[in-house]
Amino acid sequence: MQTQLAPEFQGTPDGEEAEAILRKCVHCGFCTATCPTYQLYGDELDGPRGRIYLIKQVLEGGQPTRSTQLHLDRCLTCRNCETTCPSGVQYGHLVDIGRKLVDERVPRGGSSRALRWALKEGLPSPLFGPAMKLGQSVRAVLPAMLKKKVPPVRDAGRWPSREHPRKVLLLAGCVQPAMAPNINSATARVLDAAGVQTVVARGAGCCGAVKFHLNDQEGGKAQMRANVDAWWPLVERGEVEAIVMNASGCGVTVKEYGHLLRHEPAYAERAARISACTRDLSELLPALVPALKGRVRSRQDLLAWHPPCTLQHGQKLRGGVEQYLGELGLRLQVAPVESHLCCGSAGTWSVLHPQAAEELRDRKLVNLAALAPSAIVSANIGCITHLQGGTQLPVRHWIEVLDESLADESAARPA
Repeated sequence: MQTQLAPEFQGTPDGEEAEAILRKCVHCGFCTATCPTYQLYGDELDGPRGRIYLIKQVLEGGQPTRSTQLHLDRCLTCRNCETTCPSGVQYGHLVDIGRKLVDERVPRGGSSRALRWALKEGLPSPLFGPAMKLGQSVRAVLPAMLKKKVPPVRDAGRWPSREHPRKVLLLAGCVQPAMAPNINSATARVLDAAGVQTVVARGAGCCGAVKFHLNDQEGGKAQMRANVDAWWPLVERGEVEAIVMNASGCGVTVKEYGHLLRHEPAYAERAARISACTRDLSELLPALVPALKGRVRSRQDLLAWHPPCTLQHGQKLRGGVEQYLGELGLRLQVAPVESHLCCGSAGTWSVLHPQAAEELRDRKLVNLAALAPSAIVSANIGCITHLQGGTQLPVRHWIEVLDESLADESAARPA
């Protein structure tokens, strides 16, 4: 697809990147067939191909409208289209550019601005934890819609105290420690059982995705730089083997630090190295299996496995979790149909588009329920919370299930 950039975009980083991406675009429409929002709305402009044309028009000097903004807002950024695309179009990068350009030209209404500000400032804030505790203390009387976003209090159990020569860094995340603290401690316990020590660097916080995808791209990059600064001394000295992500949404973002900070001389090289040594927790499983084999209690019940979009499409990691946990005696299975589709969480998307998010969630849950599982497991705090709001089945992170199945170190786990 050829485009003639308007003069104001010629020679700019965004303009050059968008033009390079558009050159790969063809008219096949394969992406439309796997786009969740196209299936919901049935509008070409609510599929990747239509949104690409909208972005192209803006880059060529066209004036975007509120309708343009709405169609770009509706995109989940699930990147299913990238998995489907035969040309390797980096749609996720293009839609970030398009949203930024459109928001600069189309003012939002007051209520929209207020909600987006509350999300981008509130979720990564140090005040989120105390606010969540307050919500949990009155959860029983919360309205149904709000109650779905506030999980019950869960004990995180003990963080392992043993030291090991092998160490990895763990991003604690911004909302996960408050909403599901057991995910991080279960990660540390499983790694400890395999002879790996988990380290959390002071100064590291939100990965930057919340602000970046709510179009505060500079605010998001500031959080990315803070994480690079926090991790760099340990990485540079070779004290850690990897930077581990147990939230796949954070993982896909940190793996792109090198790309997102490539034009910043003070950070480009370090960010690229940070991205290169970042691993989703599931990528450690091949090395963990030999260390844990024979120490995990087999389970006969079936666990429905929902691979988040940020894992299977964003990071292109598919099949590993069910394969390696299967070798350890845990039975995981994906939904018989539409396992590739988004559950509707997509970071803050479920808050901004609640009705559509519930439609996608319920569709996902019907397909998962067809397996008659004892529980649902996933790999991202957003997916876990969103799915739990629509089912009585327990929804957990797979690392929590593995932690509970370890035959030793039982005193370290929550009751």
